[in-house]
Amino acid sequence: MAFTGPSNSGKTTLIEKVAKRLISSYKIAIIKNDPSDKAKFDTEGKDSYKFYQTGAEVVVTSPNRTTYFSHRQKSLDEIVDMIKDFDLLLVEGLKYLPLPRLGVFRGEIDESYFRYIKAVAIDDSVDKSKIPENVEILDLNNIDEIIDWVLNNAEDI
Repeated sequence: MAFTGPSNSGKTTLIEKVAKRLISSYKIAIIKNDPSDKAKFDTEGKDSYKFYQTGAEVVVTSPNRTTYFSHRQKSLDEIVDMIKDFDLLLVEGLKYLPLPRLGVFRGEIDESYFRYIKAVAIDDSVDKSKIPENVEILDLNNIDEIIDWVLNNAEDI
């Protein structure tokens, strides 16, 4: 299951909440895309630190490297082969990969994401009239609704 959206839309926070809620029932793995190659590791407050604190296996991938005992970027299939033992894979970013995808937006909607997403998680700051009818609308603040959607739309890879 992939989560996509612009910077500061709430993707990391949402993935963190989903992982924390599901980790007691599922083996969770998380892949974070770092398109700017700026991730810092094991630094309190950073995304990778937050993901690690959920108890999940964590892989952070960027254009120049993948951090999971590797110094080169890996494809999704290679990363999945490295992790192997998980029930649910949560991916932040990588919007071009053919995965079931939830768009995360606050404030403005970037319509370029619509061709990649099945649903959006939004708050009251988003104008719902700009969302196509074929895109399901979820409440960004309703974690139970989002988890139900994730579990119902996740696919085997």
